[in-house]
Amino acid sequence: MKSFLQNTWKHRAHVVLALPVFLILLFIMYVPMAGLIMAFKNFDYTKGIWASPWAGLDNFKFLIASKSTFLSITKNTIFYYILFTAVGTFLNVVLAIAIDNLILKRMAKTMQTLMIIPVFISYAAVQFIVYAFISSDTGLINNVLGMNVRFYSDAKLWPWILLVVKIWKDTGYGSVLYMSVLSGIDSALYEAADIDGANKWQKIWHITLPELIPMITVMLLLSVGNVMHSDTGLFYQVTRNSGILYSKTQVIDSYVLNQIFKNSNFGFTAATSFFQSVVGLLLMLFANGMVRKIEPENALF
Repeated sequence: MKSFLQNTWKHRAHVVLALPVFLILLFIMYVPMAGLIMAFKNFDYTKGIWASPWAGLDNFKFLIASKSTFLSITKNTIFYYILFTAVGTFLNVVLAIAIDNLILKRMAKTMQTLMIIPVFISYAAVQFIVYAFISSDTGLINNVLGMNVRFYSDAKLWPWILLVVKIWKDTGYGSVLYMSVLSGIDSALYEAADIDGANKWQKIWHITLPELIPMITVMLLLSVGNVMHSDTGLFYQVTRNSGILYSKTQVIDSYVLNQIFKNSNFGFTAATSFFQSVVGLLLMLFANGMVRKIEPENALF
């Protein structure tokens, strides 16, 4: 204990600098985890969290009570995670490389600023933008192209609609991290490639992409922890929570939100969040272990 205090005092400047982040993590990330006890209780407003009666695993049983619904929302959640991650990562990398290779750097900065703007638009506003395009009566798509497609009644169209909305909203912001990596690549590598007669595509394939692989791996590993989580605003607000579309658009988070509005069962909500977090943790540990065996330098730990 004495050596610990001495070491802390020796590095007091670093401790002071780290203190705000430590407090944020403590009070926002760790203290609220005590609320996970609600997953095992029959929450009663009049008694509070600690005095509410124990429910055991009843809240978890409620989640899987309807086997068909549970399988459907789980399948949709995993499907959209894979779809958004695969397409989003590819476009983030392509966009970052394209902007980095622009000759007019001032234009590149302007484009980057414009592409980041959508991430600041809430889904409450995005739903009206989407509606303006795909509304059956007044939508731009139907009016301009002379079509009569009822988008809000055809569930099969929504995986692609949601993909387009997700790409539009997040791709510009997602490319920023990769652009920071590109700006740190040693220019001597490109100069050596020019001397060897490499063209633009060869330099991208043999220099740029290998330099981006560690960042891509880290981002994928971090995203694996959220495999059972979805953007509630995207699936609840953009789809306008239309029951006709549930077969293709309802994921675990939107299902939980609907259950809260119907039953106000916060024990069920806590149980679902606990289930999502445990599955995400196990998958992230597994994925990190696989990466550590293949390429230890790219693993998180």
